[in-house]
Amino acid sequence: MLVLMLALPFAGFASAQCPAEGHTVVLKAPAVSKTSDGQLVGVATDFVITVAPGSGHVYVETWPLAQVDMQASARLAAQTAGKVLGIDMSKYDVFIQIKADAPIIGGPSAGGTMTVGIIAALKGWKINPKVMMTGMINPDGTIGPVGGILEKASAAHSVGAKLFLIPEGQRIQYVQQTQKKEIGGIVEINTKTEKVDVIKYAKERWGLQVVEVKDIYQAVYYFTGHRIPRPEVPAYTKIDTSFLKGDAIEDYQNTTEYYRTVVRNLKDSDVSYETYTTLMAALNQAQGILNESKKALDDGMYYTTLSKDFQARIIIRHVDWYMKTSTQEDVQRLLRYTQNQINQSEEFVSGLQIRGITMLQAVAAAQQRVEEAKSLLDSAWKYYYSGDYWDAIGDAAYAYERAKTAVFWAKLGERFAKGDVISRETVKTTAREYIDESNLIVTYIESMYGNVAGDLQSSIQQAEQYYEDGKYSAALFTAMEARVQGQVFLDTLGITNMTVLFDKLAEMKTDARTAIGLAQKGGIKPILAMAYYEFAESYEKSAREKNDINDLQTAMIFYQYARETAGLFLGNSTSPSASVPSGSDTGVPQIIVPGGSNGSTTSTTVPASSEASGETGWGLVAAVAIGAFLVGALTGKKL
Repeated sequence: MLVLMLALPFAGFASAQCPAEGHTVVLKAPAVSKTSDGQLVGVATDFVITVAPGSGHVYVETWPLAQVDMQASARLAAQTAGKVLGIDMSKYDVFIQIKADAPIIGGPSAGGTMTVGIIAALKGWKINPKVMMTGMINPDGTIGPVGGILEKASAAHSVGAKLFLIPEGQRIQYVQQTQKKEIGGIVEINTKTEKVDVIKYAKERWGLQVVEVKDIYQAVYYFTGHRIPRPEVPAYTKIDTSFLKGDAIEDYQNTTEYYRTVVRNLKDSDVSYETYTTLMAALNQAQGILNESKKALDDGMYYTTLSKDFQARIIIRHVDWYMKTSTQEDVQRLLRYTQNQINQSEEFVSGLQIRGITMLQAVAAAQQRVEEAKSLLDSAWKYYYSGDYWDAIGDAAYAYERAKTAVFWAKLGERFAKGDVISRETVKTTAREYIDESNLIVTYIESMYGNVAGDLQSSIQQAEQYYEDGKYSAALFTAMEARVQGQVFLDTLGITNMTVLFDKLAEMKTDARTAIGLAQKGGIKPILAMAYYEFAESYEKSAREKNDINDLQTAMIFYQYARETAGLFLGNSTSPSASVPSGSDTGVPQIIVPGGSNGSTTSTTVPASSEASGETGWGLVAAVAIGAFLVGALTGKKL
C-alpha cells in the first residue's frame, strides 16, 4: 500500500497522455531555480515524453510555468531526433510534460534530454533512470553549453542519479566566493573566483559520476545502451577560397588605388593642420589594414583579403567623402547618394530567382547585408540631424560599402546556381526556427546571469522585425549570429586561461571542418561556410601570435558561423565526433563511465592538467569575462 501511494502521483502524471497509441518514456533532468534572494539552486524535473502517429505537432505542458519558454527547444529536439534517426517527423506528434517543484530556468538546457527522450520513444527503447543530463541540443546534433552546472549536479544527486552527463568542455566551472571580515568594527568584503573541476568535485562529495558528452549519439548510448549509426565522416575535406581568387586580386588593386588617390587629394587640399593630421591618421590605419590584406592575398586567403579590403575601404571612403563636404547640403547629397546605392542593391538582390542551396545561402547573406546597410544609413541620418557630420559621413560610408557587398554575394550566388528553385516558404520556416531558438538562448542567459547580453537581445529584436517585414533571409542570419554568440558566451564564461580557450577553439574548428565536409559530401558547395572558416583562421593566427583574447573569441565566433551556415537548409547536418564507449546493445544499460570500474577505457573528457597549465589571471570575476566576451564578439567586420 505504501509503495502504491508513493507511485500514484507520478503514475497519474505519466498517464495523462493524449494519444491512445505510441511509446512513452519517463526521465529526469536537472534545472535551476532562483530563490527569493536571487540565489541559483538546483532542482530536478520530471519529463514524460510520448511520441505517437500524428501530423508533426509538438505539444509542451509545464508545471509550474517555466521562467523560460521551452516550446522552441522542444521543437528543435523533435527535429533533431528525426534527423538523427532518418525519420520524417511530420508523421508523428510529440507530447512533452514537464513537472518541477519550483519555477525553473529551463529552456535550452533541457534540449539534449528531450532529444534523447524523443529518440527513445520513437524506437521503443528503455531509459536508465539513474542517468541524467544537462545540455542544449544544436541543429547538427551536438550538445551545446549551459550554465549552472554545479547546481544541476547537486539536483541530479538529490534524486539518486549515478551518472550525470554534461556538455563537452564544461567540466571546469568558475564560482564566486564572498568572504566577510570584521576588523575593528569595519566590515571588509572580499570576492574571489574559484575554479572547480565538476568531475572531481561531484565524485568526492556525492559519489556522482560526471561525464562530458559531445553529441546526441553519445548521450543516447549512456541513457539506453543502444548505438545510433553515425553519418560517415568525409575522408577528405578541402576548404579553400580559391573560387574568390580573381575577385580578391581585383579588389585589392582597386582598393589600393583608391587609397593612393585619396592620400594625394588630402595632401593637395587646403584643410587645416588639425583636420589634416586627423584624416592622415585615419588613412594610416587604412594602410595598415591593406598591408594585412596583401599578406592574406599572398597566403591564398582570398576571403580574408576581401574582408580586409572592405574594412580599409570604409575608412578611405569616410576620409574621401569628408573632404568633399563643406555644407549641410553636401552631407545630405552623400546620404541620398548612399540611399540610391542601397535601393539598387536591394532591387538586384530581391529580383533573383534562387536555384539550389549554395545560391540560397549566398543570396540570404546578401539580403542580410542590404538590411544592415539600411540600418547604418538610418544611423547616419540621426547623426546628421544632431549636427554630427563626421559620424554621419562615417556611417554613410559604411552603409555604402555594405550595400556593395550585398551585390557581390548575390552575384557569387549566381555563379553557383544549380538545382531546383527554392521557395520563399523554406527560408521563412527556417528563419522562424532560428529566431525562436536564438531568443530562447538569449533569454536563458539573462535569466541565469542578468542583463549581460544587451547586444544579443537587440539582434533578436532586429531579427523579429525583419521577419515581420517579410525579410526572412535577413531574419535568419541575424538570429543565427545571435545564437552563435550566445553559445560562445556560455562556453567561455569566466575563463581567461588562454590555454583552455585555445583548446575550445580547436574543438570548434574541428566541428566547423566536419560540417563543411558533410555539406560537400551532400553535393553542396558551402561557399559562405568556407569563407567564414578562412576568416576565423586569420583571427586564430593573430590570436596565437599576440595571445589576444579578443582575436581568439572572434575566431571562435566565425568558426561557429561556419559550422552553422554549412548546415543551413540541409536535412542531414549532423556532426560526427569521437566514438562512444562499447557495451551492451539491449535492454536498459548498466551505467558505463570512462575509466570506471567496468573496465572501459574510452574517454571523452579533457584531462584536468590541461586546465592547470599556463593559468594566468583566472581569478577575475565573471562580470569581467562577460565584458571581454561582448567586446570580442563584436569585432571583425566581415565582407
